[in-house]
Amino acid sequence: MPKNEIDALTAEFFGAFDNRGGKTADVDRIRRLLVPGGVIVKTGPEFTVYTVDEFVEPRRRLLADGRLLEFAEWETSERTEIAGDIASRFGAYRKSGILDGEPFEGGGTKTIQFVRTPEGWRISAFAWYDRP
Repeated sequence: MPKNEIDALTAEFFGAFDNRGGKTADVDRIRRLLVPGGVIVKTGPEFTVYTVDEFVEPRRRLLADGRLLEFAEWETSERTEIAGDIASRFGAYRKSGILDGEPFEGGGTKTIQFVRTPEGWRISAFAWYDRP
């Protein structure tokens, strides 16, 4: 079932940033989940378009250097449409952690585009908006 595969891929995507309980976040997993040349966009506060490496490297450092601890983000609702070998997901998410010693919580909206490849479903693009 494509929806089950897309749900699992989305959960794996969100799980890549989890460093709760002292575990090491597997941000490099993002490279396996996205197609080569995938597009990543942050809408604000500074609009930024990232390559996969530009997105992964600073987050890997942040999640490993002790500045961001007990971090997790998770989807709270979603709407997924599938048409053949493409799919689009629009979802709300929450996040929490301790940044530079200060606990925080937040959330926002992510949109994820998927394509079915010979290796299975992969992310071709994602964008997010954090609520202020």
